Amino acid sequence: MSMGGAAPLIDYPKFYWAVVGSAIGVATLVNVFNHVLYRQRLSAAKTGSLQPAKPKTWPLVAIATTFAITRELSNYSIRVPLKNRILRLPTLGRSSLILANVVVLVVLGLYGLDLNDMFERENVGYRLGFVSIAQLPLIFLLAGKNNIIGYLTGVSYERLNWLHRWCARCLLLTATLHMGYFFSAWAPYDYIGVQLKENTLVWKGLVAWVMLVWIVFSSFAPIRGWCYEFFVIQHLVSFAVMIGFIYIHTPEEVHIYVWLPVGIFFLDRVLRTVRLIYANLSLFHPKQRRDGQSGLLTCKAEFTPLPHNTTRVVIHNPPINWTPGQHVFLSCQSIVPLQSHPFTIASVPADGRMEFLIKAETGGTRRFFKHAEKTHGLPATADRPCVKTVAIEGAYGCLRPLRQFDSVVLLAGSTGATFVVPLLRDIVQGWKENVTPTQNPSSRFQAPTGAVTRHVRFVWVVKSRGQLGWFAEQLSSVYNDFQKLQEQARHIKLELTIYVTCDESFTEEHRTLLSAITAPNPDATTATQQSLELRHGSVKYRSPSLPDDEKAKMTESYQEDIKEVRSNSTTKPCGCKTTIDESSPDAIQSACCCNEPTTTVIKDSPPQSISRISSTPSSSTHQQHPKPLVHPSISIFAGRPKPRDIIRRSLEQALGESAVVVCGPYGMVADVKHHVCSLSDERAVHKGTGAQGIYLHTESFGW
Repeated sequence: MSMGGAAPLIDYPKFYWAVVGSAIGVATLVNVFNHVLYRQRLSAAKTGSLQPAKPKTWPLVAIATTFAITRELSNYSIRVPLKNRILRLPTLGRSSLILANVVVLVVLGLYGLDLNDMFERENVGYRLGFVSIAQLPLIFLLAGKNNIIGYLTGVSYERLNWLHRWCARCLLLTATLHMGYFFSAWAPYDYIGVQLKENTLVWKGLVAWVMLVWIVFSSFAPIRGWCYEFFVIQHLVSFAVMIGFIYIHTPEEVHIYVWLPVGIFFLDRVLRTVRLIYANLSLFHPKQRRDGQSGLLTCKAEFTPLPHNTTRVVIHNPPINWTPGQHVFLSCQSIVPLQSHPFTIASVPADGRMEFLIKAETGGTRRFFKHAEKTHGLPATADRPCVKTVAIEGAYGCLRPLRQFDSVVLLAGSTGATFVVPLLRDIVQGWKENVTPTQNPSSRFQAPTGAVTRHVRFVWVVKSRGQLGWFAEQLSSVYNDFQKLQEQARHIKLELTIYVTCDESFTEEHRTLLSAITAPNPDATTATQQSLELRHGSVKYRSPSLPDDEKAKMTESYQEDIKEVRSNSTTKPCGCKTTIDESSPDAIQSACCCNEPTTTVIKDSPPQSISRISSTPSSSTHQQHPKPLVHPSISIFAGRPKPRDIIRRSLEQALGESAVVVCGPYGMVADVKHHVCSLSDERAVHKGTGAQGIYLHTESFGW
């Protein structure tokens, strides 16, 4: 077990874990510091500090500067333009972490050995084998839902999953080198075949290596996403087979590194089972029984279809508590047997219900939507109940509480609002606690009350105005609460903006307008009238007789409107896809008319029928304007936002550390991360300019 004065082979796994443990320890200290900082900031705000989120002492300033530099470097990513798309390479933070792991493994496996000596190759293979087996516990630690590393470092399990996959790839690298050095030592003597036939340890190790290759190959995103349920089953089976062959391939001295992964796996499964039983058995929740719920299982859910193939699932009187931004695993065996999927909780505990917005893709989510369509609005019967029994597991997920930041920017794309809206509502709840102080927490482990935040900027990007109804009630309620709170807390500020990027009705209106202008037919003037009417709202014509001079003026204005419509129709195929600069005066003209009706006097009639136009709706031509979907003070634009400008304006007025949270499609998340990184560098955060730090949290999904 010892080679030429080097440390015994059994010590090399310990060396590796000394490095890994040190890295985890540093991350744990950072997590503890963040918790202490959170409580310190809220305490400072209660004592009347004007800038509680700004570091003032030189140790805190030094730490803030270190954090700023680390964030800039870790979030930096090289962007390579390729024709009509941008290739985004992995961030420097992730790349550095994996590269550091590879360097440690290679140094431990090769340092102090003569790689050019043919007779030394077996010794290299032995050491690489011991270094390889040391990685097994780390891979399993990073894989569990109840993640020990995650609890220590404050990082949720799903954000560590990429590291789990890359550690498995690093294991494949060292295992391949382990096997390669043995084969290279045997190849000159044609000894490989003899070893495979006569030495059982060799072919057992080869089987373990083949299983590892399959595990890594099947974990790549396209293959993993092809049929996720099948992937999970075969993944567990493949790992079980690999662990079994590793056990019979390795010496007894290192079997502890085989039993540890087994123990970690079953510990996670036991904890998940306990959480599942506690959350779903009514035996542990007598309150639900008092509220009239019967049966063995606690959670009863209602399924409601929404626009854009989305299902709203609501569980009244949920049996567990959660914090904004967390998710649970939801299953409904009567609709989707033997499946459980993670969904973000779109409500807050104060609502008294657990709500989910689930986009119908394929598999289970599609079945949820079909069930909601079939049962929505129908009376409940014994054969077709409107309420289904479901099971939940969780809640999982964590991020730094946003109440501790001076300014917060929340960006959401489509169903990403399920993650962002609860965070917005939590900050408003903190403002309420500032205005109406509550009793101090009875325990040090309870979260403090109140909020440091002064300014919140919320941006929601949707494909069409039909999606506004998903959170119309919550957003309107938030703004109403803000207006009441502002009477007592003048320093707080809230800006809510919604962008509609591709509304089908906008496109259809454009097509009608374009055909009316370009098609040479006698009804073109009438079609153009109707298109102009769509731009200004439903109208009613009155009094066809006007003085000649007024007719001439309105005729000239009408012709100018026609030129404007023709120009816009040929240069902007879809106004909803343009990028909106909110600081520009022209941004108001890009606002959608879907939020509130327009009352105006316009000129859109041909000369022979020019008249004054009333804002009274015309029932013969158009339907009446609907009521505002959201609060009238919430801006709605037809187009796409400029995240960089939105974030920059928020940072410029910040008096302390800011937070940027984004949840949406991968492209949107990558762009926001790039903008935050460049703005931090451009403004020289905590480098003597007075610019304050920026905390970034990202959540992405396929769109």
